[in-house]
Amino acid sequence: MVKIELTAVDWLLASDEPWTRYRTTLDLQDLSPSDPRVLQARAQLLAHPQVENLITTAAAFAETPIKRHNDASHPLYALSTLADFGLRRDDPGLDRIVNTVLAHQSAEGPYQSVINIPVRFGGSGEDVWSWILCDAPTLLYALLQLGVEQERVQPAIDNLASLVEENGWRCTAAPDLGKFRGPGRKTDPCPIANVYALKALSLLPTMLESNAVRRGAEMLMGQWERQAERKMYLFGIGTDFRKLKYPFVWYDILHVVDVLSRFPYVHTDPRFREMLDTLTDQADEEGRYTAASMYRAWQGYSFADKKRPSPWLTFLVRRIQARVKKSEKDRAYR
Repeated sequence: MVKIELTAVDWLLASDEPWTRYRTTLDLQDLSPSDPRVLQARAQLLAHPQVENLITTAAAFAETPIKRHNDASHPLYALSTLADFGLRRDDPGLDRIVNTVLAHQSAEGPYQSVINIPVRFGGSGEDVWSWILCDAPTLLYALLQLGVEQERVQPAIDNLASLVEENGWRCTAAPDLGKFRGPGRKTDPCPIANVYALKALSLLPTMLESNAVRRGAEMLMGQWERQAERKMYLFGIGTDFRKLKYPFVWYDILHVVDVLSRFPYVHTDPRFREMLDTLTDQADEEGRYTAASMYRAWQGYSFADKKRPSPWLTFLVRRIQARVKKSEKDRAYR
């Protein structure tokens, strides 16, 4: 068993993806950020042309309206992916982007994006700075992951926690957007809003077992449990949901399981274990994972290649497994 684990990690470390090597040293090898191997991987990460291109894309955040929230080419997702890779606010090119986000905070607390909602969906058809629960939590996640101090973003955190209902987060938008709401029942929770909200709150140790988190996690696991009943806000759990896909843009099994795995108390829930099994059953004989679906905007990355195993996808699944193993050990020592 130990030999298999070492072989898998060695494969990740031998990848030509510096983001995979960097996150592997930190999250799977548990090396110190000051370890020479970590520093080398990080230097290679920052110098990589694809990372530089992502920074350029993210820099267009203020000039690019969101017209649909599953547009993987939008700068919002370049920013969140840079955060996933492990970049920091003080890395070249990031501080200006972070300051742009910080400069557009609503009176209610959430950070805003440029949004364009067509008239037929209840919007004005014009570009406006505003927020919806399928974009604002991603900005909060990115800011925290990039190293912005919690005190600076606390109003956004407080607002996000306050919006949760008994059945999780519902489709909620800024007051200035009027009656806009997604295509679902008013009292239903919105699955993708729950994923985004939980991901942001997972970065705050004091929130890991909060009522807000428990309601959101229960919403996601409950939908898995009752997946044959009906969709909420058009989000179902079918064949497409089960396909491995990255970046973390929309509602799919890798995104949901990754987010849930951030909360140790969830790990013993049989519904989470079923979801994890559905995910890990997609490994090949060597324990590697290949994308089953892809965003065309991300062609050129291993996680957008359906023909070959992806080091990054493999890392993401192994990190989930590592989180579960750690919590099992922690429970054993109690």
